[in-house]
Amino acid sequence: MKLYNTLSRAVEEFVPQEAGKVKMYTCGPTVYNFAHIGNLRTYLMEDVLEKYLRYAGYDVMRVMNITDIGHLSDDADSGEDKMLLGAKREHKTVRELAAFYTDAFFADCALLNIKRPDAVQPATGCVDDFIRVIEALMEKGYAYKAGGNVYFDTSKVAQYHKFFNFKEEDLEVGVREGVDEDENKRNKNDFVLWFTKSKFEDQALKWDSPWGVGYPGWHIECSCIAMKYLGEYVDIHCGGIDNVFPHHTNEIAQSEAYLGHTWCKHWFHVLHLNTAGGKMSKSSGGFLTMKKLIEDGYSPMEYRFFCLQSHYRNALVFSADSFENAANAYRKLKSRVLAIASEGEVQSDAFERCKKAFCEAMDADLNTSLAVTCVYDVVKAKDINGATKRALLEDFDRVLSLDLLKEEACAPSEEGMRAEEIEALIAERVAAKKAKNYAEADRIRNQLAEAGITLIDTPTGTTYKRT
Repeated sequence: MKLYNTLSRAVEEFVPQEAGKVKMYTCGPTVYNFAHIGNLRTYLMEDVLEKYLRYAGYDVMRVMNITDIGHLSDDADSGEDKMLLGAKREHKTVRELAAFYTDAFFADCALLNIKRPDAVQPATGCVDDFIRVIEALMEKGYAYKAGGNVYFDTSKVAQYHKFFNFKEEDLEVGVREGVDEDENKRNKNDFVLWFTKSKFEDQALKWDSPWGVGYPGWHIECSCIAMKYLGEYVDIHCGGIDNVFPHHTNEIAQSEAYLGHTWCKHWFHVLHLNTAGGKMSKSSGGFLTMKKLIEDGYSPMEYRFFCLQSHYRNALVFSADSFENAANAYRKLKSRVLAIASEGEVQSDAFERCKKAFCEAMDADLNTSLAVTCVYDVVKAKDINGATKRALLEDFDRVLSLDLLKEEACAPSEEGMRAEEIEALIAERVAAKKAKNYAEADRIRNQLAEAGITLIDTPTGTTYKRT
């Protein structure tokens, strides 16, 4: 399998440390608000990667952290504490907030058929591990105490910017709006491992430490949680592209300083979901959630299909029209799949031929768009019987998880109408219009409207939306 590696900036053969086994780490959410659909795109593509690795025969151990402390709003060491802001906003304690949004996150994941990782660890459950690693970094000379806080000294590592060769002037303090200079730092790239003195005098969660009562910085948690569950080596580390700097850069620096060897050789990053206004983000206030998509009449599988039609290393632009087109394409595809009769015996030669094409698509840097094309090729094939088609689609869905063969996955309207029934009525309406029987065409439109189905006539045909 060939995958793009952000570290080498090249598509290369994925080779785990131990043959047949993959240790996979996923940066989890900061649980101060609902995940938006852009966040969920990253977890969805990581889910596809994990499932394909399992499909290809690997024994996968996947670990995810839950950030419930220490994540400041600029992703570095300044800004506001996201958890504290969320708790104040909702009049909850930080722990109540974390529990609520952790449950909400995994509920969204379940809707999207995103498998729960093998180990999920909240940061607040590993503070002793953080302190132990920070103590070791100080003993080795990689960390120092200043102004009451403990910092990682980036000047002590041979190459801090592992991902990209930044110019120092590009990283001057104040380039990003809202970033304040920390006068305690020896070098501008140094980052906090442990806070004891900061502007958050009302920080809700604090722990005793050798440096005083305080709380951990954000970056230390992923290194420690990964080592706790996966040992000294990680085969593939995943996250959104915005994690590359500073978060993943800092993870590498502190992990390799502590371990004394290369920590993770392969880094997998998913690009942003954008709107017409740019990157979707919670800070902008205008973000879409799964709950809102469902309220608008869409199904989670329609969003999963929308994501799979684009490569994970391409920014995906979300608009009402592009998503509507994808949703309608999914409904039509599902209707065609459900209409396939399971006749005959599975044709082994055809099965292996189509499976080979699917694996070649996925082996080519997780090309889900081409994998979806393989699904269409199977559905349209004239030389493959129904039993073989259904067996292939079920096999592909071990990775794609689109529920194409699952009847109940296509949510009925209040009247219980399913996609295949809607498509049949649309076909009848098209025939009525061709015969100039406009009264019948209007009757069908009205029938669908009463069932909560709005028809949309376009130059390329008629689609629909559940309301």
